[in-house]
Amino acid sequence: MKIDKKIIKELTDYLNEFNLTELEYSDNKTSVKVSKSSESNFLENNSQKIVKKKEDKISEYETGKKITSPIIGTAYLAPEPGGKKFIDVGKKIKKGETVMIIEAMKTMNHVPSPYDGVVKEINVEDGQPVEFGQTIVVLN
Repeated sequence: MKIDKKIIKELTDYLNEFNLTELEYSDNKTSVKVSKSSESNFLENNSQKIVKKKEDKISEYETGKKITSPIIGTAYLAPEPGGKKFIDVGKKIKKGETVMIIEAMKTMNHVPSPYDGVVKEINVEDGQPVEFGQTIVVLN
């Protein structure tokens, strides 16, 4: 069987152009699958390290009141790009005050504080993806 390098090259270009990790093509005679598995493993290993570091950081503050993400989405610390942040470390906040916005499916969801307290730590960066139940803020 002769391998058509043109098809492989074209599929590889599509991987890079559309930022994909895997792509498969089939016709009557051939089936070709291209992937970036080494890069995927690199990203997977690094994301596991980042999660572990965040878990270590969170465990330091077990005595604080944790505010968790109510949904999966992207966290924003200010109401608009370049705007004043909702909260800063050391700021006193009241129950019901917005601590950040989590955007999911083009909808901006304000996350209110369920407690009164002083912001001890903000566990997410602006524009960072968050998971349901992830600790996003710790209060004293």
